[in-house]
Amino acid sequence: MPLLMRTIRISPAADIENDSHIRDMRDMISSRFRNTKLLSAASVMVLAMGPNPAFAADGTLDEASYDDQNEIIVTGEKDGYVAISSAGLKTGTPLLDTPQTVSAVTREQLDDQALQDIGDILRYTPGTSIGQGEGNRDQITIRGQNTTADFFVDGIRDDVQYFRPLYNLERVEIHKGPNAMIFGRGGGGGIINRVTKSPISGETFGSTTASVDSFGAFYVSGDVNADIADSAALRINGLYEEFNNHRDFFDGRRFAINPTIGAELSDQSRILFSYEYIDDDRSVDRGNPAELRAVGNPCSFDSPCGPLRGFRDTLFGFDGVNKTTLQAHILKLRVEHDFSDTLSFNATTLYADYDKLYRNVYPTDARLNDARLTPAVNSVTLDGYNDTTDRENFITQGNLLWTGDTGPIGHTLLLGYEIGQQQSANARQDILFADSMDDQITIPLTDPIAQPAFSFPASTRNRVSDLKFFSLYIQDQISIGDHFEVVGGVRFDSFDIDVNDIQNGVRLNRKDEKFSPRVGLIYKPQENISLYASYSKSFLPRSGDQFLTLTPTVGTTLGTVDLEPESFENYEIGLKWDLTEGLSLTTALFRLDRDNQSTLLNNQGDTTLSGSRTEGFEIQLVGRVTDKLQVNAGYSYLDGEQRNQATVNGQDLRLFQVPENMASLWTKYDFTNQFSAGLGVTHQSSQFATNDNSVRIPAYTRVDAALYYTVSEQFKIQLNIENLFDETYFPSVHNNDNITTGEPINGRLTATFSF
Repeated sequence: MPLLMRTIRISPAADIENDSHIRDMRDMISSRFRNTKLLSAASVMVLAMGPNPAFAADGTLDEASYDDQNEIIVTGEKDGYVAISSAGLKTGTPLLDTPQTVSAVTREQLDDQALQDIGDILRYTPGTSIGQGEGNRDQITIRGQNTTADFFVDGIRDDVQYFRPLYNLERVEIHKGPNAMIFGRGGGGGIINRVTKSPISGETFGSTTASVDSFGAFYVSGDVNADIADSAALRINGLYEEFNNHRDFFDGRRFAINPTIGAELSDQSRILFSYEYIDDDRSVDRGNPAELRAVGNPCSFDSPCGPLRGFRDTLFGFDGVNKTTLQAHILKLRVEHDFSDTLSFNATTLYADYDKLYRNVYPTDARLNDARLTPAVNSVTLDGYNDTTDRENFITQGNLLWTGDTGPIGHTLLLGYEIGQQQSANARQDILFADSMDDQITIPLTDPIAQPAFSFPASTRNRVSDLKFFSLYIQDQISIGDHFEVVGGVRFDSFDIDVNDIQNGVRLNRKDEKFSPRVGLIYKPQENISLYASYSKSFLPRSGDQFLTLTPTVGTTLGTVDLEPESFENYEIGLKWDLTEGLSLTTALFRLDRDNQSTLLNNQGDTTLSGSRTEGFEIQLVGRVTDKLQVNAGYSYLDGEQRNQATVNGQDLRLFQVPENMASLWTKYDFTNQFSAGLGVTHQSSQFATNDNSVRIPAYTRVDAALYYTVSEQFKIQLNIENLFDETYFPSVHNNDNITTGEPINGRLTATFSF
């Protein structure tokens, strides 16, 4: 996220590649800002409008001759769907020179597809799939690794369980493979980093967008930038939306606002301060159960069930009871200083306070396994609980960056630290049904679901955790001649957690100290092509994604747990090819091993220590094929299997929520300067709901479409159609009996006014 952006304007007729003056200007800017977040992309987008900049007698840019009211736009993305760089190395390195797979979704593509959340983005990203997240949070699977916590904003950890809005973003980055070297613990399959919008000096502009869909859901968003001083600017993004969909009783609303101020304190120093407030209140929907079978004929590996059909719109919960709320206050301060043209420092400090409630009633398969219950075939068993979480995050990180040469070898050397404390309090109250005097009840299967008398009287969880962590890392990007580059680094993490299990009168503590290495070799036969091989390793402490407890048991046997962290190792080879200035092809072949994993065996919470291996291939083509046609096309093959576990009938169990084949295509074609159309197709092969492989979610193919009309420079409208052919499908799942039903065909009309 660049701190503050200024623009140098050039002639519309200028040829950027062939004009030596402009090339010199671009090279000067790239050299001057190469090591600062101000040049987060290590490249400059020069706007083709306005007067030419002044140049000195020697043909180079005369920095003293342009007015500060003109701006230098420095951005992480080109015009269109192609991003230039990412946060993957913390050095503004181009994606072409980053030895790992990174998929980036730009603001333009977010708007063109009317994407509303992280799940929408991942449907069009190879190697990734979405989980249901129990209807209250983002939950994703990257390269076979399921996570609720591997989320970052501007490179800072954002691991609380909630639905992240997209209203204030420049782009979304999906970094694949273990990422502990840069991002710290976790990130075994990859991480998602959201890059927020920054103030732009010398400009006053804004836009407002209003959108409504077929179900009556709507949102209004705004983005205003104001020049408030000679070297300072303010940018405010805001959002208000109300939810609705095809499911019975589903509703809710969300409000968010994000003011950001940036200033240049001197030629060498910059500062940015950001505050975001999010207030989210919505229904919780944990989907449908698997198909209902009689006692004695359960779902199994030999005879897997599918989702229950015929109840696409039915809420298997209670109106007004199933809900989640979130209030979040997120403050972020970033400072940058250039000691010289080759040495710079940046530091970011984040404080965030989250208050979350999650209450739900949901279907469960206990009806087939609990001797207390004698259900009929046409019945469903319900369970429920009330859950609250309060968390405070305090995280600060700093990076010292030096570029230079030692003889014929070039270096980009990064030294960094990260220090943080995360304090959490989590409590849960189990449901009690009056008729069964139990936390579960079996009732007739009806539409809508009947609501028996219940309460939440019993506390079943009351935990407080205090996590402190400290990290040091070093990385060097080494250039050897014109064709070879080596990226190598290592990170040291100290992870110290205290858990007070108040409910059971138990205090637990563990401290882990781990090293996470990464090395990448890059060969560039020509400037626009890179071939790479990489190795990376990451770890996840036994306290898991949300570090609310240290599990002292596996299954029901006390003292058998291995409290060592889980480990992830990734081997990858790949090709990146910038076919043109605005069209990029990436492909990768990889193997990812996970060891010492606590694996959930079933819906009853039984676990075991095991491992997994995911081997795969992916390819993605993104960018502008012609002046009129843009494309984002991808395919991935994932072979994910469980390891160190008994086979069933001689066959290995598959990893859950990992479709073997995923393919996606989004295209947008400009028929005229005013009229455009878009078409999207996503395909996902079948997947298992959990590791017991007893419920299989069927494959599906969904088609989307869009029409765009530019009324004027200030006003445009678009219509997006989702599920054009009204496919019946199940896009996400949480476990064997929490399976989301896909929305039927629906449209979204959006209008944007700019000034």
